[in-house]
Amino acid sequence: MQLTACFFLGCSVLLAAGYNSFSKSMETIGKKQYQVQHGSCSYTFLLPETDNCRSSTSYVSNAVQRDAPLDYDDSVQRLQLLENIMENNTQWLMKVLNQTTRLELQLLEHSLSTNKLERQISDQTNEITKLQEKNSFLEKRVLEMEDKHTLQLKSIKDEKDQLQVLVARQNSIIEELEKQLVTATVNNSVLQKQQHDLMETVHNLLTMISTPNSAKNNFIAKEEQISFKDCAEAFKSGLTTSGIYTLTVSNTVQEKKAYCDMETGGGGWTVIQRREDGSVDFHRTWKEYKMGFGDPAGEYWLGNEFVSQLTNQKRYVLKIHLKDWEGNEAYALYDHFSLASEELKYRIYLKGLTGTAGKISSISQPGNDFSTKDADNDKCICKCSQMLTGGWWFDACGPSNLNGMYYPLRQNNNKFNGIKWYYWKGSGYSLKATTMMIRPADF
Repeated sequence: MQLTACFFLGCSVLLAAGYNSFSKSMETIGKKQYQVQHGSCSYTFLLPETDNCRSSTSYVSNAVQRDAPLDYDDSVQRLQLLENIMENNTQWLMKVLNQTTRLELQLLEHSLSTNKLERQISDQTNEITKLQEKNSFLEKRVLEMEDKHTLQLKSIKDEKDQLQVLVARQNSIIEELEKQLVTATVNNSVLQKQQHDLMETVHNLLTMISTPNSAKNNFIAKEEQISFKDCAEAFKSGLTTSGIYTLTVSNTVQEKKAYCDMETGGGGWTVIQRREDGSVDFHRTWKEYKMGFGDPAGEYWLGNEFVSQLTNQKRYVLKIHLKDWEGNEAYALYDHFSLASEELKYRIYLKGLTGTAGKISSISQPGNDFSTKDADNDKCICKCSQMLTGGWWFDACGPSNLNGMYYPLRQNNNKFNGIKWYYWKGSGYSLKATTMMIRPADF
């Protein structure tokens, strides 16, 4: 007997066992059909009638004829054989069904994964589109900013050109004014010298009139025969009256008029700077500060070259006396003071500070080079001498400048370029009077 079976899936897929036999049996009329429904799949079995079946060569004897009657035992055996075949085919179909179900699940998972991937691709496409739009917007903004900055740079360049023209014009005016100022200063110095010589002549005449002849002779002899290298030497020779003395640098014939303070702290002080009324302009050139200027009887600067040669012969001390506009006085005393040579920019050296003008030195340490309006030797990118006026050891415009502009009472506050000593009165207070004087440390 030959078995023909088939089944149909809900997805229109046909699976069959013994497809050729099934096709032939469909043409035969009167076949029995067995249908099984499982989920979305339907399975149909087509079986021939028993009288049309042929005996299998494995189980039925060839001796039995087609039209021969069948006995009961033989029919039972055939039926049992058919049931076994049916059971085997059913098991095979169930395996096929399970495999098909797994394939359907895999196909469903694949479909879900595909949908998820498509959604992700769609989301990423949307993000890319947004980023492209944002990038286009940013590029547009950058172009707008570049155009704006280009216009601003052009405007700034035009302003810079205008300022350069204005600065050049102002520099020309300043140079002309400086020339006029130098001329006026020279004339003023000549007049001051003439006035000083006249006063000295009158003083000598008065002294001679009021002095006995013997004393006059002694006084003239001393003036003609005695020279001193500093005021301390004059004091030790017996001249103990404060006033103007002629000093001579050792081993030279160079003479220098200086004011000697024979009273303060035991006397013997050579005054190298004095400010008291603003009558002398201290905004001078390098050469003027080198040689000295002003009137020893009033405001003056003794000269860097003379002080340098003097303080390099032996150890000197420096005393700075200060006065404010409220009647207060203070001083700063340095145990060791000297100035280097002109080749070293008259660099200042100080040690050992005491006094009442501040516990910290207002002259910056270590030593700084000297600067004037025409010789910038400070440590600032600006020119401190031109900003603060005067010649001084500015450092980086530093906490002091005793050669700044002289401001009278009620105009002396909040003055950046005044006569200042920071650690006593602060940076904006311009002092009334200052005196710088030196004498040997072994006096």
